[in-house]
Amino acid sequence: MAFDDVKESLTEAEASIRSYVESSQEYYKLKGFKFLMRGITSFSKILMVGVVALLALLFLSFAASFGIGQALNNTFYGFLCVGLFYLLIGLLLYFLRHKLNKPLLKKFSEFYFDDI
Repeated sequence: MAFDDVKESLTEAEASIRSYVESSQEYYKLKGFKFLMRGITSFSKILMVGVVALLALLFLSFAASFGIGQALNNTFYGFLCVGLFYLLIGLLLYFLRHKLNKPLLKKFSEFYFDDI
């Protein structure tokens, strides 16, 4: 009799453990899917906004180049001024890249750890 009770308790415990493991697996699958989809949608939004911003920057750069060139009576100088401006911005970002890492890492870690 005692063995039957122990056997029945163990069978119930095993069923409970299996149910818990299956529920945990489903939970982590859903959590992983949610995290993946948030990442994909964020990336696609950034990509779309980035493409539009780059196109706007391209047209504004052409407009600035032609405008400066017209003011200087030489289109070449207009394009040269805009190119040097972008070169200056690129060098500035290159030299400040280490100072940009910390805020970016902090922002992305907030995004990641808010989901967990």
